[in-house]
Amino acid sequence: MTEQQTIDIARLPVMGEAAQQSYPTATLYVVATPIGNVTDITLRALHLLALADVVACEDTRKTGALLQRFGLSKQTIAAHQHNEREVADKIVERLQGGQRVALVSDAGTPGVSDPGARIVDAVRAAGLNVVPLPGPSAAITALSASGLVNDRFHFVGFLPAKPKQRESALALLARETSTLVIYEAPHRIVECVEGLVATFEPARQVVFARELSKMFEEIHRCALNEALAWVKADQHRERGEFVVLVEGAAAELDAEAAEAERILQILLAECSVKQAANLTAQITGRKKNALYDRALEIKGSEG
Repeated sequence: MTEQQTIDIARLPVMGEAAQQSYPTATLYVVATPIGNVTDITLRALHLLALADVVACEDTRKTGALLQRFGLSKQTIAAHQHNEREVADKIVERLQGGQRVALVSDAGTPGVSDPGARIVDAVRAAGLNVVPLPGPSAAITALSASGLVNDRFHFVGFLPAKPKQRESALALLARETSTLVIYEAPHRIVECVEGLVATFEPARQVVFARELSKMFEEIHRCALNEALAWVKADQHRERGEFVVLVEGAAAELDAEAAEAERILQILLAECSVKQAANLTAQITGRKKNALYDRALEIKGSEG
């Protein structure tokens, strides 16, 4: 398929499976759309967009072009950050009239650092049905390729544009142990990195995911103290939308664990690993096996 060709979605072999699911009327469908590569759209999203009576979208021109790529022609209404509250009432009216309304943003999942949350809130407040159609998300895409081993992440979204506000926001995140997920625009990426360098430990790992799923996609991981040099090394790295992932802070020991650590280190200076672990367990009541493993780590780092 060339860049300009469209797909006859009705002829795709698995479209029948998408049609088997129920798509009730009087329902708002929150539809994820591609973040770059148009072929990342799901078959279920295409089926729903074909069924929808109207598509509420951030930019009617962009969404119109996306629909056209797949041979769809639909009425669209603008639903962006400047009119979201007002258009929510109109969408509620359409739903009460029995229509299916698809809600999309320019890219990714609506309501995640994009318009949509207020519309969904209004629809739910009116007692109407909301159905999400999962799909592309820049945050999850970047996390999956980061290699940062953490079962928790903290979605930050866009940092404040003003320096003082950005500084305050980063200071509040400094001790967060989850992986931080930050969205950033190209014209602010240098300021973003400078703020990270000024706030966080230099050895923390940072991942830059730029232009995800697009032709010039780039994913780079390095220590934070190398990050600014990497961004500035190539002028092209200050272009395109960014997801910036920052390794979480090391978990701080609670008071009891800190005391056990202190005792263990004192005893290791005089005793064997096994004796130090046994004595620390008797003094603190903490588990002997965990203390033994920690004692081995301490001795290993000293060697």
